Amino acid sequence: MPEPKPEYITEQQARLTSSGKANTEGTFEILCITAGNGNGWEFPPDVLEASTSLWEGAHCFIDHAWFSRSVRDLAGHVVNPTWDADTQGIKATLKAMGPGGKLLTDFGREVLAEDQPPRVGFSADVLFTANGKKVKEILRVISLDLVYDPARGGAFLRARNSQERPQDAPGVCQNHEVLAQNNFNTEGVIAMPKPEENKKPEEQPAEEPVLAKLQADQEAMRTLLNEQERQTKLDQALKQAEETRVQMCSYLLESGLSASKLPAPIQDRIRKQFKDKIFEASELQEVIQDSRQMLSDLTAQSAVSGPGRISAMYNEGDKLQAAVDDLFGAPREEGAQALNTARLSGIRELYLMLTGDQDMHGGYHPDRVQLATTADFTGLVKNALNKIVVNTWDQLGRAGYDWWKHVTVQEHFGTLQSITGTLVGTVGALPEVSEGAEYTELVVGDSPETASFTKYGGYIPLTLELIDRDETRKLKAYARELGSAGLRKISSLVSAIFTANAGVGPTMADTGALFNATTVTSAGGHANLLTAALAINTWDLACAAVYNQPMLIKNAATYYGTGPKMAINPKFCLVPRALQNTAWQLLNGTFVREATYVYDNVLKGSAVPITVPEWTDANNWAAVCDPVIAPAIYVGERFGIMPEIFVAGNELSPAVFTNDEHRLKVRHFLAVWVNDFRPLHKSNVA
Repeated sequence: MPEPKPEYITEQQARLTSSGKANTEGTFEILCITAGNGNGWEFPPDVLEASTSLWEGAHCFIDHAWFSRSVRDLAGHVVNPTWDADTQGIKATLKAMGPGGKLLTDFGREVLAEDQPPRVGFSADVLFTANGKKVKEILRVISLDLVYDPARGGAFLRARNSQERPQDAPGVCQNHEVLAQNNFNTEGVIAMPKPEENKKPEEQPAEEPVLAKLQADQEAMRTLLNEQERQTKLDQALKQAEETRVQMCSYLLESGLSASKLPAPIQDRIRKQFKDKIFEASELQEVIQDSRQMLSDLTAQSAVSGPGRISAMYNEGDKLQAAVDDLFGAPREEGAQALNTARLSGIRELYLMLTGDQDMHGGYHPDRVQLATTADFTGLVKNALNKIVVNTWDQLGRAGYDWWKHVTVQEHFGTLQSITGTLVGTVGALPEVSEGAEYTELVVGDSPETASFTKYGGYIPLTLELIDRDETRKLKAYARELGSAGLRKISSLVSAIFTANAGVGPTMADTGALFNATTVTSAGGHANLLTAALAINTWDLACAAVYNQPMLIKNAATYYGTGPKMAINPKFCLVPRALQNTAWQLLNGTFVREATYVYDNVLKGSAVPITVPEWTDANNWAAVCDPVIAPAIYVGERFGIMPEIFVAGNELSPAVFTNDEHRLKVRHFLAVWVNDFRPLHKSNVA
């Protein structure tokens, strides 16, 4: 015996709680519903008979409504429902009421007066249970509406007077009653009653007013039907628009989940939450962000030192970064030294663990990822390599390549616009002002020097072959080379100031070479160039020349070299490697040894010898003042004094697609210039 089909409830939703003053002019006996098929549902007689009591008080509206009911459409209510075995349906009295009551009354009487009534009748809106397509039980009568072409046998039967009297009472008119034909093959057809022959002529309404009213009512009905058709088309357009939005949201969901790099189980949970729904992009992003935070909270670990005292908190990303730092030999972040992490075997293990790219296609495969974390491969590698750059920078600095820090001013700039380094003159001396005399203008000028930023850089390929061969040592060497190149670049730019143009340096804004022997009272004269070898007396000559340099008053004729003495001795002696021993003995030695005698070194500690790695001439040397007191050379940087390292290597990178390589790019924006010649002195030995 086959199992019965599962029961289910279908509901045509239409609710309204209303009240109104009854219109006693319109009272009809109607047939609410008959047994048979309606809209594909089979209504058995016994089911209808069992629902008789549910029809009591049901409201009648003009036409069905797709959404909420309006009180403007209320036309009547049902009273005294009974089961009628002859018609196999439910009869009842319909009393007109509400705004639509007048229309219902007029329309009902005109329909009952027609010989061939239109397909207008009553359609029930009910809630029921069914087994398959056979109705099992009517649960609720929502409304009984006057519609065109009703679904299941609802019709006007007769019009009733507002006050009925016994038919056999003498002197009382018979009730006007004509039964309508109820044709069950054409559902809801209303038959027109024949007029009573004995009706008095004076009671007959005029033919023309009735015809005009009928035409007006028909026009109103056509308007209602057209409105229903228009509403149906709007509903169809709305449904199509909603389907399009659901499809667009589906594309947004998949792209958002793919870019989130969340573990597959979390992506599946989010997918179920948003699947086949309409949502805003911000809603999806908020859920993805919450899921990332939840993942971080679930995987977070803390290091506890002592009872109840938290000394540090770390998550999986911190531990992984520490492991990557150890892999490349880079120093860990401050506070992460105590983290106990598993040691990585090489760059290949790290790459596969974070990308799942077993086939080395350069993509990201969340279903194969071995570690659930928001950290990515390129970001971790970039952090470690930047630490190697910093470490290399410090090591080379201790080896002497940061010599330029002692003799220059390092300055950060917020833009890459050209730099104007203005040297403002001083007031030589305040002139005397006689009693009652006017004050005279003080002569103060400037000497602008300009410079422009230059971008330096390049990239090193990190190929998938290198990753697959696990050449971690080569990758570490790349980072060290990038750090060394950045530091040595600044060293070469500063040293070139002293060696450019055959050793006389760049041309200044006053048209003179940086180093020249021309007197300072001439335009472009700097008086800061000698030709003597480094010795006690020549060092003293250079110091005296710097000490006696006049301060700038105004860079104009009659003012050149007229300012007061700068009165500052040089602090640094710049030499090539060939003169390093000579400079140390001269400025750091305790004694001075000559051919026949030895004596105390009076210059000990008066200056600091510095070896310039790029200088190749074995005899030339220079003197420089402390930049804190008398700045002369400037090094401008835009994004940091150290070079920046970038790693481009996600699945969307063109290099990954076309060359199978991640790229380590280094970038350095620098500007080096001389702002003042006075704190500098050079000796070009012949």
